[in-house]
Formats: sequence, structure tokens, C-alpha cells
Amino acid sequence: MPQPPPVRSTPTRPSRPDASMSLLTNVMDHSLDDGYAEAAARKTSEGAAGMPRTLRAKLGLAAGLVLAALVVTVGAAQARVAAPTVAKERQELIDRIQRETTAADKLEGTVDKLRDDVSARQRAALREDGGGDPADLVGILSGAVAVHGPGVKLVVDDAKEATTGGDGNPRETSGFSDTGRVRDRDMQRVVNGLWESGAEAIAINGQRLTALSAIRAAGDAILVDNRPLVPPYTVLAVGDGARLSTRFQNSADGLYLHALQENYGIRTGISTEGDLRLPAAPSVIVRTAQPSTEKGTS
Repeated sequence: MPQPPPVRSTPTRPSRPDASMSLLTNVMDHSLDDGYAEAAARKTSEGAAGMPRTLRAKLGLAAGLVLAALVVTVGAAQARVAAPTVAKERQELIDRIQRETTAADKLEGTVDKLRDDVSARQRAALREDGGGDPADLVGILSGAVAVHGPGVKLVVDDAKEATTGGDGNPRETSGFSDTGRVRDRDMQRVVNGLWESGAEAIAINGQRLTALSAIRAAGDAILVDNRPLVPPYTVLAVGDGARLSTRFQNSADGLYLHALQENYGIRTGISTEGDLRLPAAPSVIVRTAQPSTEKGTS
């Protein structure tokens, strides 16, 4: 009988479950990577060599708080030490202000007395040169004496709705910034027109005008002899009442005032009075002219 062929053995591959078990065993044996292990070792060595960082931060914060408390304490102590000195200096300054104020009040009183004395001497000199009559022409025209008599009362006031200037304002070219407000130039023309019409004495809001008086402007205010006046402006003029009123209203200055009323709404009113009383000027200071002592000379 023929013999069967010999059976050859073939190598067998390992099964997949065995490989998986080998990988799992490796992972279990080496659960941490070498880098992680190195970092853990370094951290352990640093912790053993120095303090933990959290404790260091706490100590730094505590030191900062102690330093801040020390600064505040020192500042408070210095403030308490300096407080009496500051209070003393403040009281000295208050006392000095009070002394200077008292001295200024005394000087002001002295100035008022001297001004009254000068005015009295000037009035006496004018009475002597004018023949002893206290109501002489020289005293009246100089404003050194109070006067009374018939005349006119002229009231000039701003428009009811005074507005600041704008486009097309014809007064703008003459230096006016408000079409409805009375200006120093207006009052100058009123006063000059009254003098020209025959007024013998004039006062504006109780301020007597003299040959040295000036009517000026300071911003929107009108000054008469450096005294500010507020509207309405009441002008009292002693003279022949009816004649003075007629001549003024027919003069160029009276027509100018009427034009202000018609064009810009400035309010005016004039009336004749039987007895007006005008005060004397506070002081008449003559800087250049001197009274003549010679009599009987031509």
C-alpha cells in the first residue's frame, strides 16, 4: 500500500488577545510618563529646599500692610504735631485782617472828614468872592452849593425788551452793542442839550454835575464822576421850566432823544417842575485854575 505523505508543521501566529494583554500590562507598569515623573521630582526637591509660594505671598502681604499702617501712623502723628502751629498761624492771619480792616475804616473816615472840610472851605471862598450870597452864580455853576428852584425833570430808561445787537443794527457802527439800552453817549447828549437850552444846575440820579464831571461807560454801566448809575436815569435841571423844556425838545439833542424813542423803544418822559432840589457836589477839586485876588481890575 502506498504511504501517505508526511505532514509538515507550519508556524502559528500569536493570537490578538495575547498582544492586547501585553500592552495593557505595559501601561499598568508605566502609568506615568518619564516627563511627568521628572517634574514631580523637581517640585518635591524645590519644596524641600524653600518655603511654599503661598506662604511667601502671605508674608509679603502682611509686610505691606504693616508698612502702610506705619506710614498712616506717622502721618497722623505729624498732623497732630503740626495742628497747633497751623491753628496759630490761621488765628494770626485773621487778627491781621481785622487790624488792617479797622485801620482802613479809620482812614476812610478821615478821608470823608477832609473832603467835607475841603468842600466847606471851597464854598466859603466862593461865597466870599461872589459877594457873600450863598446862591451866587459862581457857587451854582461850580456845583459847590445845593440849589433849588423851578426846572424840568427828564427820565430816560432802557427799552422794555432790550436786546443785544445783531445784523443790520445801525448803532453798531457807533460803538453800541445793544439797540435798546441807554448808552453814555446818549446821556452826554442829553446833558449837553440841557446846558445849551439854559439849565443852571443839573443832577443825574442825585449826582450833581460840575464843570469837571465826566459821563463814561464801563462795560454796560454808565459812570458819572466814576459813580455807577442804574436805569432809569432821572435828570433834574434847574432853570426856567417851560422855556427850558421847549428849547430842549426842539434842539438837536432833544430830537436825537426822540429818535431813540421812536426807533429803538427807549422810554423817555419830560415834565416841568415848580421846585427841584439838587444836592451839592461831594467835592470840587480844582487842579489848575486859581481864584483871582485882585479886585477892580479890568
